[in-house]
Amino acid sequence: MSGPSIPRYRQLKELIIRRISTGELQPRDRVPSENELVDSTGVSRMTANRALRELTDEGYVERVAGVGTFVADFKAASHVLEVRSIAEEIAHRGRQHTAAVLQSERTNADASASDALHCGEGDALLHVRLVHFEDGVPLQLEDRFVLPAFAPDFLAQDFATTTPSAYLSGVSPLQEAEHVVRAVAPDAETRRNLDMKDGEPCLVVTRRTWANGRPVTFARLSHPGNRFELSGHYAPPGADALGVE
Repeated sequence: MSGPSIPRYRQLKELIIRRISTGELQPRDRVPSENELVDSTGVSRMTANRALRELTDEGYVERVAGVGTFVADFKAASHVLEVRSIAEEIAHRGRQHTAAVLQSERTNADASASDALHCGEGDALLHVRLVHFEDGVPLQLEDRFVLPAFAPDFLAQDFATTTPSAYLSGVSPLQEAEHVVRAVAPDAETRRNLDMKDGEPCLVVTRRTWANGRPVTFARLSHPGNRFELSGHYAPPGADALGVE
């Protein structure tokens, strides 16, 4: 391991996280012990102990006394946060959802996906692009990346009949989500896929989703500005008891 400006324990953590994110280490696989890490990487026992301890605290691995350290099972998640999929939103309005898959492939992380998913640039990712329709009218262009270790069968799904977000929610409950909303000028391909006119604004929602303390999927969701609005409602804890509406 190199990079003198980066603490050795952090380098070791990143090495193990990369092996998990690429699928080299699967859920429930045994992680090298402190002694094995010392022998294979040349770090001190204290460094190996700190790396494994922090990986445990962050939910990447589980340490079983007298047995060893194992990759955490992504399905053993808690603190569920529900985010409604585009299909559920359309159904809620009494309309029909359909989808057309444009791309389904195994690819390599570019700089933005690497940063979003805390993996190495060039690491393997699962990638889909599809258009969601409401009563036959294009409403959303979804461009999504997924860590193979989190959902190894992701690309085998028929996303014309189930949405990526619905499938991923079934793989593991959602713990945390981050949304960033921007108004942008769409490129020609986005305008064509969403049947947008020249000069029409595009609303882009960038969403990251966490499971077991780490981001596992990253999506760019593009919408035609004249056919989509983003709204939300928040009630602070105890609002009902206080009579607040």
